[in-house]
Amino acid sequence: MTSPALENEVALIHYSLSTPAGINKIAKGGLEWIGSHSAEILLACAGAFLLYFVMVMVRRAFTRLKNRSDDPISFATLIGRTASKTTHLFMAIAAARLVVGYADPPALLFNTIHFVFTISAVFQGALWAREFIIGLIERKTGDDGSGETLSNAMGLIRVLVTFAVVAIAAIMVLDNLGVNVTGLVAGLGIGGIAIGLAAQGIFSDLFAALSIIFDKPFRQGDTIQYDTTMATVEHIGLKSTRLRSIEGDSKIISNARLLEMEITNYADIMQRRYSLPVGVIYQTPPEKAVRVPEILQQAIESAGAEFVRAGFLGFGASSLDYECFFVVHGHEVSEAAAMRHKVGMAVLEAFAREGLEFAYPTQTTFTAAPDGSMIYPFTRPQDAAEAHNN
Repeated sequence: MTSPALENEVALIHYSLSTPAGINKIAKGGLEWIGSHSAEILLACAGAFLLYFVMVMVRRAFTRLKNRSDDPISFATLIGRTASKTTHLFMAIAAARLVVGYADPPALLFNTIHFVFTISAVFQGALWAREFIIGLIERKTGDDGSGETLSNAMGLIRVLVTFAVVAIAAIMVLDNLGVNVTGLVAGLGIGGIAIGLAAQGIFSDLFAALSIIFDKPFRQGDTIQYDTTMATVEHIGLKSTRLRSIEGDSKIISNARLLEMEITNYADIMQRRYSLPVGVIYQTPPEKAVRVPEILQQAIESAGAEFVRAGFLGFGASSLDYECFFVVHGHEVSEAAAMRHKVGMAVLEAFAREGLEFAYPTQTTFTAAPDGSMIYPFTRPQDAAEAHNN
């Protein structure tokens, strides 16, 4: 909204300086004011200097706070960074504005100081807002290890934030100066929509990259799985992400498409739980079948993994089925795979020592005569026993 008082101040300043008579009148009035209010003017100048000195000291204190903080992204550092961006011009004008009323100045001088203070305050506020917003973004990102990607993203963010705050400040100043900014705001809005529609794909990948940096679903060096591909993240760009698959292929996928998929990140896994199904033949003696969970536990623990549980699962088509669970600690995929291999070999050796046989799919065919009686084209068990006894 336009300030009528500020409009009047601008009009008065312009009118007073537009004619020689006005300038002469201003000069004469100024000399008279100085002569009749010399003591008040000196007092106001001393007060302004004191206020300026205090503001400079406060600014230095905040600067020391910023430099003294051990955490470069702490909230105290952020406050110090923001306050250290206070300009000397703003402090001088603010000090003059605070004490100008004590000297009972002419209306033109008072309005001029008030006008300059309003403009400087708007742009100083924009400068504070820019530094605070950028500091919050850096505080949010922290040290994500993305290096070049974060540097490029922060460069772009600084440009966007600077443009936004300066544009808002300029519109506020023009509006207070009496300029009709409705058309300007509408034009900027329509232009922004047009640019956004024209570069929709680019902005989609760009904001996806910012989402990756801020939300951190994965980082550079992490091993992830998306869709049916498992790969290691090599580089996170502003447009796409480059990965290296476990087969060695280089995979390049746009950031927007990558975030649309379900991603499994293996970097944050500190322990992995594995299931190991085991089947033994039906000819296994019951006393050995009872000991299978105990044998599995001993084999898993001897391999160095953490045993969870094991037990009988059911009667399979060709086997007595068991299932056991064990845990491998550590986030390295290669180490987990090596431990799983070690556990499997330990189970194989334990079963060999105990005389337990792994089952595999088998079928037995029986032949029957037309009347349903069994025909044995092979030696029957009882005949084999009689032949052995004889």
